[in-house]
Amino acid sequence: MANKRDYYEVLGVDKNASEADLKKAYRKLAKQYHPDVNPDDKVAEAKFKEVNEAYEVLSDSQKRARYDQFGHAGTDPNGFGGGYQGGFGDFDFGGIGDIFETFFGGSGFGGGRSGRNKNGPQKGADLKYAMEISFEEAAFGVEREISINRLENCVTCGGSGAKAGTTPATCKHCGGSGQVQYKQNTPFGQFVNIKTCDVCHGEGKIITDPCNTCSGKGKVKKSVKIKINVPAGIDDGQTISLRGEGEPGSKGGPNGDLYISIRVRTHTIFQRQGNDVLCDIPITFVQAALGSELEVPTLDGKVKYTIPEGTQTGSVFRLRGKGIPYLRGNGRGDQYVKVVVEVPKKLSESQKALLREFSELSGEDTHEQRKGFFDKMKDAFGM
Repeated sequence: MANKRDYYEVLGVDKNASEADLKKAYRKLAKQYHPDVNPDDKVAEAKFKEVNEAYEVLSDSQKRARYDQFGHAGTDPNGFGGGYQGGFGDFDFGGIGDIFETFFGGSGFGGGRSGRNKNGPQKGADLKYAMEISFEEAAFGVEREISINRLENCVTCGGSGAKAGTTPATCKHCGGSGQVQYKQNTPFGQFVNIKTCDVCHGEGKIITDPCNTCSGKGKVKKSVKIKINVPAGIDDGQTISLRGEGEPGSKGGPNGDLYISIRVRTHTIFQRQGNDVLCDIPITFVQAALGSELEVPTLDGKVKYTIPEGTQTGSVFRLRGKGIPYLRGNGRGDQYVKVVVEVPKKLSESQKALLREFSELSGEDTHEQRKGFFDKMKDAFGM
């Protein structure tokens, strides 16, 4: 419970937030971190659960009042403030808490500490790695080999920590249990309590002749190469999880996991919007006026596209199936191409003369705005 974030901080609201403010903040965050929007993203999944837990408490007036008074302990069904539905839980009563744990069969006063096995198998630590890929690699997928530094079981001693040919000795202080009993006088009388052995640190064994390779630790730091298959359609900020590629577990526990955070480099031409690709194509005034066959860049290479006569700047046309492949499922998004008419900045006198002649033939007046636009201004501003 000590590691939980403040519920108001989770939702991004202050402590005086109204029910409407809470609901608005919750809907926004729930939509952002929903598993359907972030498939296989463990970080988003954890945040989604955290947001739901925070809203479940703060949206209930009674739970919110207990939370405001006692903090997380006030809403824990095994905690102090939860209407005594399970007693004192993780509320800190110093040594008395340990007494309750022993007196009531190791489950805490009211069951608040059940299921904790400090000497049982422990999962290894998770590792994180940031990988940068190109826009094209994100679109079509790529196989990469990365190097990470992680702990590995020592091959010399097989992870035992003892020198080859020797074995760890049973701790005489605790008899190999990893725990010792001690008596404690309390207002309730004298109780026998249990704590982790401070000689073997709960291991139950002591290495008298340590392995020279790992110095008795049983693990060594190594650089390991791992192949990563980045799936087609992955987006910037998404995470790939590799089960069992983290730090090794202890006491027979499983390895941790490796989380690859993906960063996609910005492309010089393309932009991504969902599974669609956007890009701008510059064209000349002549091409826009007369129509033209353009060469359009796509992720698959250049394709030809014919624009009609009189194409206006800002016009957008679509190339079906030329976007990003869907991360899960068949098909691809589309590519949207916006044409931008470039106005020449430097004209020769003969070019200017031809444009003036064109303007006269078109009946245009280069010194006045078009009448239609002027009429709209009159309507808008009462001129």
